[in-house]
Amino acid sequence: MKVTNLYITSILMLFVAGLAAQQDPNYTFYRYNMTLINPAFAGANKTTDVGVNIRSQWASIEGAPETQSFIFSTPMHKNVGLGVSIINDRTFIENQTSMALDFSYKLKLNERHDFFFGLKAGFNSYDANTAGLTTYGIQQDPSLMDINGRFNMNFGIGAYLKNDAYFIAFSVPKILTPDRLEFDDGLARLGVNRMHMYLAGGYNINLNSDLVLKPSVLLRYVDASPLSLDLTALLELNKRFELGAAYRLNESISGLFIFKAKNWFEIGYAYEVAFESPVRNLDNGTHEIMMNLKL
Repeated sequence: MKVTNLYITSILMLFVAGLAAQQDPNYTFYRYNMTLINPAFAGANKTTDVGVNIRSQWASIEGAPETQSFIFSTPMHKNVGLGVSIINDRTFIENQTSMALDFSYKLKLNERHDFFFGLKAGFNSYDANTAGLTTYGIQQDPSLMDINGRFNMNFGIGAYLKNDAYFIAFSVPKILTPDRLEFDDGLARLGVNRMHMYLAGGYNINLNSDLVLKPSVLLRYVDASPLSLDLTALLELNKRFELGAAYRLNESISGLFIFKAKNWFEIGYAYEVAFESPVRNLDNGTHEIMMNLKL
């Protein structure tokens, strides 16, 4: 569905303004795709895991944010895990793809606790068609040229404390801060990618033999922007279904559903509604699909 230039302009201006704050995509199913933001999870499940995540924001708006992610991880030896994580993120005039190799090493603390340390190393390809800013009436710095084909190496770190009932994790998936488009005081100019830090935790509460309550939290810190906080609660039934809700502080609320086929396949769907949206009367919310294989 196409909308008028007036709507597109307002959406694009809000989006570009947000570049100075959040720059990496959000995930409603973060607990099931932790390798994307924390390399310490690579191989930590003692199974070979293959996962796909597709997120579509403002679904009916042409050029609205879309993210496709892929993860692969496997244990290599008793204490070593390896993985691959790929993220393609497109939003209006921007398109970036990140590919990384993930490495984890396990330290056995005691019978109930394992500690994993992770390293992420890869590259990021970044394109921004700044001519699109002029098309929709947004001014740009005269010295700003098209940012096409920028190719940058990057690396990250992560830590993960695992227990049968709970986990705690901290990570910085991208430590370097390469150039990218930024919006400042009504003007588009060349800025830098900001470092993202993640602190996550989750707990499994056995209510009875058939019901497990799974609360989790994800705290994200980005320089010069407010803290982002995700609170999620899922109820697992008979190890086959999970149903729950998620709340992103002052931003959105989501409903989640996951179906599990035995112990090797799970598929999930989440629908997210923003509290404040510049396209409330036009968009169909945010859809997210998750599929994981455990081999």
